[in-house]
Amino acid sequence: MINWTKKTLAGAALATLTALPVAAQETVSAVVIDGYPDRALWVREFTNFFIPEVDRRLAEAGNYEMDWQENYGGSIVKPRGVLEGVQLGLGDIGIVTTIFHSSKLPSQGISGSTPFVASDARAVAQAVDEIAREYPAMNNEFEAQNQVYLATGVVLDSYQMFCSEEVASTSDLDGMKIAGAGLNLRYLEGLNDAAGVRGGLTDFYNMLQTGLVDCGMLWPEAAATFKISEVAPYMMRTDFGAVNSKTITVNADYWAGLPDEVKEVLQAVAIDYRDHLAGIAMDRAAASEAAYVESGGTIIEVPAADREAWANAMPNIAQEWATTLNDAGEPGTEMLEAYLGKLEAAGFTGVRDWTAE
Repeated sequence: MINWTKKTLAGAALATLTALPVAAQETVSAVVIDGYPDRALWVREFTNFFIPEVDRRLAEAGNYEMDWQENYGGSIVKPRGVLEGVQLGLGDIGIVTTIFHSSKLPSQGISGSTPFVASDARAVAQAVDEIAREYPAMNNEFEAQNQVYLATGVVLDSYQMFCSEEVASTSDLDGMKIAGAGLNLRYLEGLNDAAGVRGGLTDFYNMLQTGLVDCGMLWPEAAATFKISEVAPYMMRTDFGAVNSKTITVNADYWAGLPDEVKEVLQAVAIDYRDHLAGIAMDRAAASEAAYVESGGTIIEVPAADREAWANAMPNIAQEWATTLNDAGEPGTEMLEAYLGKLEAAGFTGVRDWTAE
């Protein structure tokens, strides 16, 4: 939805009734949506970084200004409803939590399908975003949802396991009920009889408090933000790795009506937001763990041998991911190899070779 207004800069020229041109600045309205509350890291930084940076760059040229209308915390859509909300035009710009939409956005599962590789949000964000720009699959999937892909967001340094009862080793997780938000539930297939329970970040506190689950997979910054130590005072450092879970998209009809200058600024700032967000996630990881301990939490280190055994006990979900894309006519195998190659070049090699059959 675009609302155009015109602000004329009059002055002495009008007073003299000359035919000099009048400078004009056009205002473009943008409705931004996310179902998560504004205290969530990626939402907060959209407000504190993305929006001011777009405004600053547009102000340099002086041709356009934005009228931002931010709607978070369920005011327009719930966390799982952003993709559909942007598709239908309920929002012009959205922060889509892609892990909720594995059937509609299968290529977005690339990092979630390769656990135990890289616990670095910056490396994963850049690698996924480069794959999106080098291969058409991700853009094609969003186009099918009437959206334009801008950039990938990684908000977590690494998924860890947070439990309500003390656990001393990975074998203690056998038979437990464990909350996850999407592809990470597949990780539990490397355990004996652990039951996965699907939930969202805003649900985990109540799920743990009520005993619906024994553990939840999330990351330290989120654990600190949502006070998880109160209901899950034991963290196992499983280091599943960073996962792309947020993507900034724009309604395609809205995008088609934007001036090219505004499009270029939004595209450029989206990449800067990607790196800014990943950098904050890494900067806050250690501090969040410290806050977790200070609030009563205990961290249990998982030996490297246990992580390797866990990874090798899992089905090769990376190959399954690639095959799904191959069958849809996309180069899934090539994308997988390219993605892991980018991480290896950045210094990250997994405990299991996910490219091996």
